[in-house]
Amino acid sequence: MTTLSAVDRLAERAHAGQVDKAGAPYVEHVRAVAAGLAPFGPELQMAGLLHDVLEDTEWTADALRAAGVPDRVVAVVEAVTDEPGVSYEEKIRRIAHDPDAVLVKIADNAHNSRPDRAAHLPPDRRERLAAKYAGARAVLWPAADAKDVEAILRIVNPHLLPELP
Repeated sequence: MTTLSAVDRLAERAHAGQVDKAGAPYVEHVRAVAAGLAPFGPELQMAGLLHDVLEDTEWTADALRAAGVPDRVVAVVEAVTDEPGVSYEEKIRRIAHDPDAVLVKIADNAHNSRPDRAAHLPPDRRERLAAKYAGARAVLWPAADAKDVEAILRIVNPHLLPELP
């Protein structure tokens, strides 16, 4: 499985029946993240499609490799996956040192920060997540080329463009 469409089908099966915080099919989120990574090639799009599969499904890194997912893609997915005992802030700092993982996480953050998605959340949760995502952007954006951040935001969440330095 080395094609983007095959990885899309894998992501759709893996996230079947899951919904996001707003109640939409979860696969829509990973597809939006992947769309934001289109300027960077199919392997980063694959990583976008699979960025939550290790934490939110029964899939493992070895199973992804066995299914034909390229090693580079699996490595990026592992880099953005939560680890037990590692805080969100530490995870973001770690991701900031991986050029591919940082782009995937910027796209994920941008989609999670969309006003239309946040509108479905209770105000207290919306405010807490907005602060969490803004803090992550403060670490992630400087770790990437500004033109790359802008390219992702234009696709995934243009509302964030005014925040660019």
